[in-house]
Amino acid sequence: MASRNRNLNGRLYEIVDELVRRGVPLEQARREFEKQFIVAALRNNDGNLSQSALSIGVHRNTLRNKVCSLGIPGEEYTRRPSRRRRPR
Repeated sequence: MASRNRNLNGRLYEIVDELVRRGVPLEQARREFEKQFIVAALRNNDGNLSQSALSIGVHRNTLRNKVCSLGIPGEEYTRRPSRRRRPR
């Protein structure tokens, strides 16, 4: 587990370093991270707001408000990958 955390921290460091080098403002980076984090939680919980909120440790209403304020459309987290049908 400690090795996994170090790997995650290393990857995060690289991303942050690149954003700083590109001159991305903190607010823009924070907003994009928050949006991606929330979309991932919603996708992992099949778009279920209550389960997603529980999984990331916030109240359901807080998550709903964040989804609205960040402008996350439902299509971003409710899409299912299309499955190819096998020919008969």
